[in-house]
Amino acid sequence: MSKTKIPEKVKLNLWVKAAGRCEYEGCNEPLWEDSITLAKMNASYIAHIIADSPGGPRGQETLSEILAKDISNLMLMCDIHHRLIDKEDVDNHPVERLREMKRKHEERIEMVTSITDTMKSHVLIYGANIGEHASPLNWKVTTSAMLPKRYPEENPAIELSLKNSSFYDDDDTLYWTIENEQLKNQFKDKVKRKLESGDNKHLSIFALAPQPLLILLGTLISDIYPADVYQLHREPTTWKWQYEPEHFEYKVIEPIKVHKKVALNLSLSASIDNSRITNVLGEETSIWTITIPSPNNDFLKGENQLSQFRVLMRELFNKIKFTHGEDCIIHIFPAISVSTAVELGRVWMPKADLPLYLYDENKKNGGFQSAFLIGDIKSDNL
Repeated sequence: MSKTKIPEKVKLNLWVKAAGRCEYEGCNEPLWEDSITLAKMNASYIAHIIADSPGGPRGQETLSEILAKDISNLMLMCDIHHRLIDKEDVDNHPVERLREMKRKHEERIEMVTSITDTMKSHVLIYGANIGEHASPLNWKVTTSAMLPKRYPEENPAIELSLKNSSFYDDDDTLYWTIENEQLKNQFKDKVKRKLESGDNKHLSIFALAPQPLLILLGTLISDIYPADVYQLHREPTTWKWQYEPEHFEYKVIEPIKVHKKVALNLSLSASIDNSRITNVLGEETSIWTITIPSPNNDFLKGENQLSQFRVLMRELFNKIKFTHGEDCIIHIFPAISVSTAVELGRVWMPKADLPLYLYDENKKNGGFQSAFLIGDIKSDNL
């Protein structure tokens, strides 16, 4: 146990830097109250990284005395972890490990407490059943991805999910009808009213659902509301943006012949052979394709890639309309990431762009099946 009397000013400074929480990695226990009764109390201990005497845990002949009252050598801890590092498991808690714990904890506190009001954002969570899997979205696994760029306006998040739904995307028309209507209704009730009645209009979007529904969500949000759309990465499993790949570029393949029937092949997460589209729409179909050299589920790593996709889709919607005329429908066959699906919907403009007929691939139903239409039909060109 420490024999040094730590000055009150140093104690207070340490409490501020640690935000009154245990600095042991993964603990973060609040030390201003009893965890069971919630009675207000000081449950903290001040631990030395290098003991204040040479014979103490991690003690050193010279540094022990020099750093005895130095805040750089002190950590705020709960009783359990104070005992762990000083008595029960001293060997596995060398100086370097404890210094790293202190650094990470205090940097995190500094980052969070430096956030200003202008960085607040409404967290929007949308999950729908995909295949045989229910959506795993929740507050804890999503909101950490926002920091330090944004932080939540309020807790809990705005949830648009259909709780405990017994319908799945292989239930044909019934699933699409129910999810389509509930998404529109909940967006109007929970999102539109909240944003229109408050000062903060910004959204942070976390969504996992079949791609037609993600595109629909994007059309509801549109570009009216400023938003950050996040992507769930598989390796590592996180919603945080990873890095910007070098020399990344989308490739657009235009159709050789111009037909009245138009399809858009989005081969980004996987490759879609054009024959799978003509099996649905017929041979007299002009197929436009957006792809990358090696389509894969984890191709999207950085925000700039998503921004590039938005710009490309805006240009392509205009080009398809110019090439095929204003009375066409674009049949969308998507193999894309969740964030690109949402952004596709956000850049689509209902008054200026062609209607979108959305398709969904489901192996149980033998390939691509029609889901629903977005926009007003100007001719009978389904």
